[in-house]
Amino acid sequence: MAWTWIFTDLQGKPVTDLPAAAVLTAFPSQADAETWLGESWRELLDGGVDAVVLWEDERQVYGPMSLHPTA
Repeated sequence: MAWTWIFTDLQGKPVTDLPAAAVLTAFPSQADAETWLGESWRELLDGGVDAVVLWEDERQVYGPMSLHPTA
């Protein structure tokens, strides 16, 4: 199994000009993918990523999930 993040803008379109924090390789587990996101979300947000979608192989697990903090 491979766990990957898809990065989108506010309109749900994929972000292709990714910041350095965006790892384009798969993670070995959901926990690894989520831990990485927990450590990297601010840099992703600063780099133009507004939301993320988590995929396990060809199955969408959840998302889009906003990276913007809520009040």
